[in-house]
Amino acid sequence: METTPGVDIEKELRKAYLEYSLSVIIGRAIPDVRDGLKPVHRRIMFAQHELGNGYNRTPKKSARVVGDVIGKYHPHGDTAVYDALVRMAQEFSMRDMLIDGQGNFGSIDGDSAAAMRYTEVRMSRLAGEFLEDIDKETVAFRPNYDNTLEEPSVLPTKVPNLLLNGTSGIAVGMATNIPPHNLGELCDALLHMVEEPECTVHDLMDFVKGPDFPTGGFVFSGKGLEDAYTTGRGSVKVRGKLEIEQRKKGGESIVIREIPYALNKSSLVEKIAFLVNERKIDGVTDLRDESDRRGIRIVLDLKRGSIPDIVINSLYKYTPLETSFAYNMIAVVGNRPQLLNLKSALFHFMEHRREVVIRRTRYDLKKSEARAHILEGLRIALDNIDEVVALIRASKTPPEAKERLMTRFSFSDVQAQAILDMRLQRLTNLEHEKILEEYAELLKKIEFFKSILENEDVLRNEIRKEIQELKDTFATPRRTTIEMDALTGIDIEDLIPDDDVVITLSRRGYIKRTSLDVYQQQRRGGKGIAGLQTGEDDVIQDFLTTSNHQYLLLFTNRGRMHQLKAHQIPEGSRTAKGAHIANLLPLEKDEFVATVLTVREFAEDKYFLFVTKKGMVKRSSASLYARSRKSGLIAVGLREEDELITVREISDDAHIVLTTADGLAIRFPLKDVRPMGRGTSGVKGIALRGNDNVVACVVVAEGADASIMSISHKGYGKRTKIELYRLQSRGGKGVINFKTTPKTGQVIGALEVSDSDALILLTSDNKIIRISVGEVNEIGRATQGVRLVSMDGNAFVAAFDRIDEGANAEEGKIEEDTPAE
Repeated sequence: METTPGVDIEKELRKAYLEYSLSVIIGRAIPDVRDGLKPVHRRIMFAQHELGNGYNRTPKKSARVVGDVIGKYHPHGDTAVYDALVRMAQEFSMRDMLIDGQGNFGSIDGDSAAAMRYTEVRMSRLAGEFLEDIDKETVAFRPNYDNTLEEPSVLPTKVPNLLLNGTSGIAVGMATNIPPHNLGELCDALLHMVEEPECTVHDLMDFVKGPDFPTGGFVFSGKGLEDAYTTGRGSVKVRGKLEIEQRKKGGESIVIREIPYALNKSSLVEKIAFLVNERKIDGVTDLRDESDRRGIRIVLDLKRGSIPDIVINSLYKYTPLETSFAYNMIAVVGNRPQLLNLKSALFHFMEHRREVVIRRTRYDLKKSEARAHILEGLRIALDNIDEVVALIRASKTPPEAKERLMTRFSFSDVQAQAILDMRLQRLTNLEHEKILEEYAELLKKIEFFKSILENEDVLRNEIRKEIQELKDTFATPRRTTIEMDALTGIDIEDLIPDDDVVITLSRRGYIKRTSLDVYQQQRRGGKGIAGLQTGEDDVIQDFLTTSNHQYLLLFTNRGRMHQLKAHQIPEGSRTAKGAHIANLLPLEKDEFVATVLTVREFAEDKYFLFVTKKGMVKRSSASLYARSRKSGLIAVGLREEDELITVREISDDAHIVLTTADGLAIRFPLKDVRPMGRGTSGVKGIALRGNDNVVACVVVAEGADASIMSISHKGYGKRTKIELYRLQSRGGKGVINFKTTPKTGQVIGALEVSDSDALILLTSDNKIIRISVGEVNEIGRATQGVRLVSMDGNAFVAAFDRIDEGANAEEGKIEEDTPAE
């Protein structure tokens, strides 16, 4: 019994998958290098040519065109064909459209086109250049899918479409991505290739400057573009085009006029709105899309005082207004996918044009010689018209007449038949002259056609003339601007002056940034000026001076750290409430910012000292906190019912002074606190009595001639020399720092000061006073201090900070400090 031989399944699968892959690559996803078209686009154009649907004809229903395409040449779904047809008619998708559409063909906002039964199409004038001479045997034809018709394997295009309109497609194991270019530049490059066939890619780059997207924008040339043109792969940065406009009532607006290629405008507007709401893009008061048929116009109104360049930089940084276009110049060359550079892409097109011109010339020569042959017979017949007429009249049948003509005058069969078919009107003298003129003209054409085929210089000149005509007729100005400088992102800090600012944070989490210049220095005991407008149940928690370029480390009561730059804090007026910290940081329930630290750099020889409410201290290297995650990071491990109250930047030779609410203080060297990791809890800094809590930590250099300014709840303060606080071991009970009474209230904080410093104090009734430290005399530890600020009713000091004024401090010292009663 015979058995069927087995089949190796692995080999069979390899073969089948390879055939499928080649089918997808060549028959669907990757364009031909010669006409730059995928099969579906080629069939759409050829079907319209067969319908006579040219640019000078009445448009036909899209459904009619789609029906012809899928019925005759493209056995796929009508949706795929119509989508391809629609894209060829979209001015924002094609650099030079190949379809002239009437009706709704979608929008740059992503709106879909109307159904094919509603829209009408015809080929554009440029599309006619793709199909010219197709009836002159210029390209090979092949059977369609059911062998009932023939379709062209490639179009005899005069247009370098692969680079002109670009393409994108994903096949099996490969993809292509080529951007649009400018037709005038491509024609100039082709003309140069005609003159200098040995030119290099860099020579051609003098003509082809870069992509030319239909949506405009900026393209930044550089190594990425050079790599793309020399190797076929590379990436270029693309940016939208923005303008700054002055509003009628003052203020400025940013107007987006052009967007990157293939970007959905509606999605861009939504992205910008989201980022504005999330405070990623700050300084925008209103966002409007005023685009119409005249072009794109997206308007962002800016707050007064906002720096437009900063907002523009944020738009480029956080939105698709700046994107990358990755070149991958793969096309089908000789039924094989091939990676091309700029020269090879243009070379293959030139070779195609050369072949088309030769084949067209051969066809024209053949037709001209055949016509000249007939005219030669007619000329002889007219010269001997009487004999020819007599011969024909003497013949009994047409075949006999043809045979006698061929015998008598040596006519060919074709010539003899032409004479028999000649109408009597051709016997007039005028018609005789026309035949002679046509014959002479044909002889000249035949000579020209032969010269094209025999002389390479004449052939090149013919190709050169066609390219020049194409440029003169269809080239349009460049839409995308090429920037020659390498793209480097705008550094926000280069645009923001490193001015001194005041950062205020309320207990309920409202934060703002204000210029220090709005606070003018006053004399001690003054009433102050109006400050932050908080709610009735809110008070200022942190009030510190820094500069725009410094880091803000925001430590929460739960021991977590978040990191921002000072200029990222929203700016507000002196009386403004500010923005809620929750808009800037991801805080958990019942979590709030306990302290804010300002630093410029995270040096390894610098340390952060953490102090908790229950008297625990911890020292950790600043370098451990250089990078913060979006969700923050653990800065210190806290014990039960303990909270972080402050963090200070310190060095090895520092002394630590912890002060408590009940007026005690302890001074010990930093060396008593060994460095620890981020997640540790630390060691005991002071032994607290009763319900006493640590309220402040003062860091002074070892041996420094420093003073400690302590501030009480009711606006009293005292300045005491650091040497009056004896050095103790860490963990002791401390010494008296401030005599607290109902008149003074408890101590709310302390800091190191000098005569050149100034103090800014904020009260609970939103008054701000700025005084010189030199106005407060130094006194002993066990005193109540002097009144620093006068307050009405039940008001109290909510926050304070020191300003280093140096030589610019206002001189003046009161003659006597009167202790509190």
